[in-house]
Amino acid sequence: MKPAKPASVPKPRRVAKAPSPQAIIRAVASSTAIETGKSVREIEGLLLGKHPRLRKVMLAS
Repeated sequence: MKPAKPASVPKPRRVAKAPSPQAIIRAVASSTAIETGKSVREIEGLLLGKHPRLRKVMLAS
C-alpha cells in the first residue's frame, strides 16, 4: 500500500502591477521612435516638454 500524498496547496497568484507613468512614456516614445526614425530621448522630451496636454493622455482600456 502506497502512502497518501499530502494535499497540494495552490500557489497564490500574483496581482499584475500597473505600469508607472514613466514606463508608459518610455514605451510610447520608443514605439514612436521606431516608426519615425527619431531618437527616443527626443520624443520623450516632446512628451514631457512644453505641451501639458500631452501629459494627461491616458491609455485606452
